[in-house]
Amino acid sequence: MLQALAENTPLFLVCVAFLSLLVGSFLNVVIHRLPIMMQRSWREQCREVLELPNDEPPEAEAVTLIRPRSRCPHCNYTIRAIDNIPLLSFALLKGRCSNCGKSISWRYPVVEALTAVLSLIVAWRLGFTMSAGWALLLTWCLIALSFIDLDHQILPDNITLPVLWLGLLANIFATFTDLQSAVVGAIAGYVSLWLVFHAFKLLTGKEGMGFGDFKLLAAFGAWLGWQSLPLIILLSAFTGAVIGILLIALRGRDRDLPMPFGPYLSLAGWIALLWGEQITRAYLQFARLA
Repeated sequence: MLQALAENTPLFLVCVAFLSLLVGSFLNVVIHRLPIMMQRSWREQCREVLELPNDEPPEAEAVTLIRPRSRCPHCNYTIRAIDNIPLLSFALLKGRCSNCGKSISWRYPVVEALTAVLSLIVAWRLGFTMSAGWALLLTWCLIALSFIDLDHQILPDNITLPVLWLGLLANIFATFTDLQSAVVGAIAGYVSLWLVFHAFKLLTGKEGMGFGDFKLLAAFGAWLGWQSLPLIILLSAFTGAVIGILLIALRGRDRDLPMPFGPYLSLAGWIALLWGEQITRAYLQFARLA
């Protein structure tokens, strides 16, 4: 089977598409439930520290990434497996619950489709290689982090820290860079944004970003080495600035409202993962000509 996948690119891409759709469906669960799990854990820790009684209602159900089964947010109907097929079920049900007929959020098929598209790009770019397997895993984690940050403006340690350690593990075998560059990259990624954070706070009295951003850039340093960090920082800052200006100009967004940086950092890191060397080489050639 492995030999067939290695020799037959279309078959490999079809398998990646099928797998990534399933992963995308699971990422929807992670995006929705992980913040709920974290908030419940924080409340429990606060009650323990303050010695307060448990005020959770007796009927409150424990939430994990596996249980309870997915339900309609409108009628609490338990979603059947036949109604939970990625993309297909949404299309057949015309975006409505099979029980109450209320609309299902477009977020679910969007995440599934985005996961499939990005995974196919990774598979097409890297081929049937070990690096493609690692890159797919990173891509899926970045999708979850981006949507959680958009919704709640947090980048959970439950994802960022394992991603950082996975980057170091992958580069034990020099998958994307040598191990020394990966270790230095993890340190430099964290320290660089930590310094920016404290400098901005010293000058303005405001916090310009969260600690999760430090950890995410440290993770990219662990995956791609310290050499990739300038490109990632420039790409993320440029993307964030452009989108922020457009939101203010076109939608009248309050410029004092905080804007999550994680999605722009994730996009920049993903681009650097696949095309970082080419972008850097093209920039250096342009700089020499200029």
